[in-house]
Formats: sequence, structure tokens, C-alpha cells
Amino acid sequence: MAKLAFDAVLLAGGKSTRMGTDKAGVLVQGKPLWRRQLATLRALGPDEVYISGRDDGPYAEEGVEILKDLYVERGPLGGLEAALFRTKKPYLVVLAIDLPGMRADFLARLVGLAISHGQSVVPQDGESFEPLAAVYSVSVCGVVMECLQGGDYSLQNFIRRGVELGLVLPYPLSSEEDPLFRNVNAPADLF
Repeated sequence: MAKLAFDAVLLAGGKSTRMGTDKAGVLVQGKPLWRRQLATLRALGPDEVYISGRDDGPYAEEGVEILKDLYVERGPLGGLEAALFRTKKPYLVVLAIDLPGMRADFLARLVGLAISHGQSVVPQDGESFEPLAAVYSVSVCGVVMECLQGGDYSLQNFIRRGVELGLVLPYPLSSEEDPLFRNVNAPADLF
């Protein structure tokens, strides 16, 4: 069986304002979030793993290429753009730093769907999308650029546009999968 061709990026570039400290270094079950999330991505077996974040983040000495946003202050969409620009593979797995419940087997299911359908696959919970634990085809690069150049940095709007164009396949979440998307934004969210 041929190896699936995809890279992965950990989005760790947020300001962590509500947390009061860099989320990447926050401990969850005794392990820094950045290590936990990198382990999840590495378990998928991507060709390359990147980190979209600060050069001086707690992960700086890990030996993983750190990607800088091409345009600053664009939020996660800017990080996605930098990673899509960097990858040489047709698919990119994206995982946010603040989703410690995410599992590699769930992301692997999304990778399989993306490759079999030839589209990006983004989880959907009701009317909202979960774009920070998803698989993107490089075919969405044009939509990313369109949004960024138009000043619309909303990931929800980006995904909706991708769905309209037939580039994004929504993956409806089951109630059993909802806990995977519990994020940690403030100290009270830690478990």
C-alpha cells in the first residue's frame, strides 16, 4: 500500500490573552500542550510536521521547522496560509494548540476521507465548522488568498466559501466526537 502524501502543522501562534500565558507551554496531564499536540500529529505519520508560531516559543528547540505568517495579525487563517504555501504535499493536517482532547485516529479518518474524495475535510458541529482540526487540500489556497486579500480573516467564512466552491467536504460530528473539540482558552478550561 502506498504511503499517503500529507504534511501536518501545529497552529501555536495565538496571543493566549485569556490564558494569561502562552498556551503552548500550559501543562495538561503533566505534559506541555505543544508536546501533546505534536505527538498527536506525529502519530499520523506525516511526511513533515511544522509549527506555525513564534520563533521563541517553548517548542523552539524541538527541531521542527517554525513557520512565520506571511502577513501578520491575520489569525489562524494567516497560519494556514503560511503552511499551505510551505507544504509540497497535496494535503495538510491542521491542529490547533488548544485542542488537547484531539486524537490521531480521528485525524487519520479525516485524512482518509480527504484523499478518497480529493477535497479538504472540515468537521462540522451544527451550523459551525471546526476548522482547527481538519485536513486541507492545497486546492483551497486560492480561497485563502481571496479571504486574506479581501480583509475577511474568519475561518467560518473561508470554510463556507470552500464548501460553495466544492473544495471542502463537511464532516458532521457525532455527539461522541464533540469532546475532541473541547478547547482550553482560560485556566478554568484545563483538565
